[in-house]
Amino acid sequence: FSISTYNKMWTDAQKDLDIQLQREREEFLEPEKDRVKVFKLLAASYIKYMQIFRNLETAHDQLVHRQKRTVIRQELDGVIGRILEMKKEMVELENSEFHYIDNILEDLKLLPEDIEVPIPRYFVKEKLEVLQQREKILDQILLNAGLQTQKPVKAMTFEEAIKMIQVAERARQGRCRAAFMKQIYLEEKREGQTKLQVQMGPNPDDAATCIQKVWRGYIQRKKTEKMREEEMMFLGMTLPPHLKATSISQMHARQINALQGEVQERQEEVFIKDKLRETEGLNIKETLQDQIGQCFIECRHIIGKFPDYPTEEAGGSMAIFSQKTPEQVAAELAAKKEMALQKKAQKGKKEKEEGKEKVKGKKPQKTGKKVSLPAVKTVKDEGWKMAPSNFLSIMEEGNSQYKAVWQNRDEGWDFLQDHDPELIKEEKREEVEEEIRVQVDELMQQKLENLKLAVDGEKSDKQKKGRKSEKVRAAMMSLVHRTIDSLYRELAEEGLLIKAKTVNLSDYVGEYSYLGTTLRQVDIEPMPSLADVRQLIALYGILPLGSQTVHEKAPLVKALLLAGPAGVGKKMLVHAICTETGANLFNLSASNIAGKYPGKSGLQMMLHMVLKVAKHLQPSVVWIGDTEKIFSKAVPKAEEKMNPKRLEKILPKFLKALKAQDRVLLVGTTNRPFDANLKPFCKVYQKIILIPRPDYASRLGKYFDQVLWKHIILQNGGAITNFLNISCLAKVSDGFTQGHIVQAVQAVLTELRLLQMTRKPLRTAEFMTSLARQDPVYKEEEETFK
Repeated sequence: FSISTYNKMWTDAQKDLDIQLQREREEFLEPEKDRVKVFKLLAASYIKYMQIFRNLETAHDQLVHRQKRTVIRQELDGVIGRILEMKKEMVELENSEFHYIDNILEDLKLLPEDIEVPIPRYFVKEKLEVLQQREKILDQILLNAGLQTQKPVKAMTFEEAIKMIQVAERARQGRCRAAFMKQIYLEEKREGQTKLQVQMGPNPDDAATCIQKVWRGYIQRKKTEKMREEEMMFLGMTLPPHLKATSISQMHARQINALQGEVQERQEEVFIKDKLRETEGLNIKETLQDQIGQCFIECRHIIGKFPDYPTEEAGGSMAIFSQKTPEQVAAELAAKKEMALQKKAQKGKKEKEEGKEKVKGKKPQKTGKKVSLPAVKTVKDEGWKMAPSNFLSIMEEGNSQYKAVWQNRDEGWDFLQDHDPELIKEEKREEVEEEIRVQVDELMQQKLENLKLAVDGEKSDKQKKGRKSEKVRAAMMSLVHRTIDSLYRELAEEGLLIKAKTVNLSDYVGEYSYLGTTLRQVDIEPMPSLADVRQLIALYGILPLGSQTVHEKAPLVKALLLAGPAGVGKKMLVHAICTETGANLFNLSASNIAGKYPGKSGLQMMLHMVLKVAKHLQPSVVWIGDTEKIFSKAVPKAEEKMNPKRLEKILPKFLKALKAQDRVLLVGTTNRPFDANLKPFCKVYQKIILIPRPDYASRLGKYFDQVLWKHIILQNGGAITNFLNISCLAKVSDGFTQGHIVQAVQAVLTELRLLQMTRKPLRTAEFMTSLARQDPVYKEEEETFK
């Protein structure tokens, strides 16, 4: 049943994608002058792609079928990339990172949850073993260096285990003895009381009245509590019990998900590939040798000599199997040489012209300025037009593959739905041919050299050059090169490579801004909500780092700045990026690198090491805390020894060394961005995300579910009861950040208070008293951030 459900989900997503691709061809080709209409068009497409993304991701995670997951994965990369391209267009159109599309959501009858960016689970799932192994190595390095605070639990000796059991058994016997003596004492006391009562002669009516009072009070309280619960359920303020409890079906689903990963990791492909190599490998090898040998003979007859064997860079014997005659190949080589000579001549002319222009001075620059002005005007007059996409071809290819192979495929025979052996054979046959071709190339290259020696009496150029290359290699091998493992170890020991905390992006709780569009209509720029921040972190940080294809082809974001008051969760978001993508975390904060790798050469070596390890073990996040200190106008006397400005000049070079194929992200965090010299500061950080203090909606939560307060209280071991008025706490905590709320909750929920919770439930006043001791974020600071 679940397989058919997810197959249907994939089919529905494919239909939606097909419609969306058709819209792309029709709506985005013609220029549009109305900016409002353009934004609505972009926002509607963005929402639709987000729904397709969510369905494809769920289908990819839940389906077991190998070939289906491959097709979905390709389309997922395309859809993610297209979402990022749409986001870039929306940012350029509105000149703002934050967009308010609640009116469009209302028109489409969708909820804010429908545009929440899902984090693909395959980011971590596919390399789980590697990440676990790397975590073990890092733990061991930190433990040996004395930087690990929590040491792993050591195994007990046999004597220690026996001693512990003895202590526990003696304690149990003592408790049993104490309970037995207490029972004897109570029995003796009860006997003494009964003797007194017989002597005094109690009134049975008074006893009955006392019991009735207690019983009626108890029953009435139970009835009142039940009536209150029913009323709250009727008003939609609380969930009914059957929805609160974990159902058997949910538990079953969790078990299936756990087993599913094992099924997805089966090695049928390796088995089929080995079988193909055994059955068809010999025939493929003989056929390739015959074909290459025939090509040698034909070339000898036509040109008069044996050809040079193509290099590996040129494709090896694949170059021989092109559909061209030897004459055509010779003509192409001659044409390429001519083109190369022409290019050299053109370069020489350009260099001469540039030299003349430099001598003349600024005249060519002025003429360039005059020409560029009308060009800009013509673009504005034409109206907005969608920029060319790098991902439409990927999505169209995946869509056509779905239509050709999977749309009308009869799968009645495939009960397990885990793989299709025939499709695997088709894929693996090419791999087997490629492997055998490499082996054949080595044999045929030697055969060609022997033929040249025997027939023409000459040595090949490659033989002559081979000796030189061997000498160069020997010289290169003599140089001492540091391995990645040794660099990794050194960076960890120096405290530059740190262990990321396990925090998911979903743990950063916060609500959507429902008044954004309304405020903008009256020319008031709303403060971004925590849901908006969460979305930007997913779009600019997590999605590009998780997928190589997306990072290479999507709009490149090398550096990200998280700015906001202390306690809003900036560091938590940095750790969340690492957790969701399985990235390494490097800490280059001024306080962390103080006194390490001194001097200019030491600094260059440190950054070179970080860059090398980050690129090799990508994805990686380079974090700079209090990053405004690097670009500060004046260094305070107390921080002069720390030398916080040592990264200022070298940081742009570090970013320049990062290419599109390197999944490395620089993340800076600051709670005082206004102290920095803004020109170099904004040159380094191309994306700046303002993180505000939580608004009332985030503190209280959707449908009065008390998102922030409830989440933090439950996380610290507390229990929510009717004695705790969280709506009051949400109102009172206006101006306080998440960090303030966490501190207030932790101050109240001590170990002793948690033990008293069963008989003394939590009350509102306890948290209010603790919160009042802290300083909130004042309006002046908030306005400065704006």
